[in-house]
Amino acid sequence: MTVAIDDDLWAAIGDPTRRRLLDLLLTAPTATATTLSGQLPVTRQAVAKHLSVLDRVGLVEATTAGREKRYRVDEAQLARAVAQLNAVGDTWDARLRRIKAIAENIQRRT
Repeated sequence: MTVAIDDDLWAAIGDPTRRRLLDLLLTAPTATATTLSGQLPVTRQAVAKHLSVLDRVGLVEATTAGREKRYRVDEAQLARAVAQLNAVGDTWDARLRRIKAIAENIQRRT
């Protein structure tokens, strides 16, 4: 099975603050930028910008609650990211097995 790799998704996940936000959101059903910023060494505005990026790639969903947005992880999109990561891992595992076989073949001939 071939899984298409979504570069925008991985660019979003590549940022350590965004990964930490995902971790925090996975431990709470929903959270606001304000509550999340209290758990990170960045401002509320920075958290809001990071959440916007995560929302744009579909990793989080926002719902309006009064004057604030409440964010939650989109589990289907997170599962898609995990599938992509597993596919990349499987590809590299196959490549490394091939390299090992070539190296063993060379070693047997010497």
